[in-house]
Amino acid sequence: MKDSECVAFLQWALPRLRMRWPGFRKVRRQVCRRLGRRLKQLNLPDLDAYRRVLERDGAEWSVVDSACVITISRFYRDRQIWDTLKESVLPLLAAQSIERSERALRCLSVGCASGEEPYTLSMLWRLELAPRFPKLRLRIDALDMDSHMLERARRGTYSYGSLKGLPEEWREAAFKKIGAKFVLNDTFREDVYLQSSDVRDGLPNYRYDLILCRNLAFTYYDLPLQKETLALLIKHTAPGGVLVLGAHESLPEDDTPFVSWAGAKAIYRLAL
Repeated sequence: MKDSECVAFLQWALPRLRMRWPGFRKVRRQVCRRLGRRLKQLNLPDLDAYRRVLERDGAEWSVVDSACVITISRFYRDRQIWDTLKESVLPLLAAQSIERSERALRCLSVGCASGEEPYTLSMLWRLELAPRFPKLRLRIDALDMDSHMLERARRGTYSYGSLKGLPEEWREAAFKKIGAKFVLNDTFREDVYLQSSDVRDGLPNYRYDLILCRNLAFTYYDLPLQKETLALLIKHTAPGGVLVLGAHESLPEDDTPFVSWAGAKAIYRLAL
């Protein structure tokens, strides 16, 4: 399959899935490989033939939708964001929860892929902040629509390439090295609850102190769907709670109840 053919197909298909081509430009090869495998499964000669299948079989669109799930992830991705969470965001949220006599800081990781994001959050809390807040636990709901990614997250086994951004002391404290692989210790999995879920279908019926929605809705969704997702995130953020986006993302509207976290990109706080 030629790259130009795949690009033309994606520019035709993505709007029908409420997604936007610019978000996929740099990661399209992952999607194109999956589409190539689907052509072989259906014994089709090219994407023009696949387009005709889609025009007569609405059910096949779910396959295209799954092919467009981007699964690039690694531990401590966007270091500056994690540093800000450690140094100011989580300490403030923890103090806020203690003032409200709460026993847990409730967090949500949307589009958690193979677990690197929620497990990074678990490590940050246990290794850096838990000693300062011994009566408070961190509970993390981690959602993804890809069952294969969730299974990888449950195994908790990673290559060095996924971990190379972690502080060395975290890597040594949190992982057991078995051959060429690194296996996450059970301690850092205890408060991470992996669930199969698509944010487009809604979120768990809670209000969260911290929501991580990074490199997903505000990169790949079209503008109307971004706004719908933002409204959903507002609904599920606790007063004074924090929303974290990807380092190169921003909110689709200027008029929202979220305000930028002082001195930080892609971090927003909901008014108390």
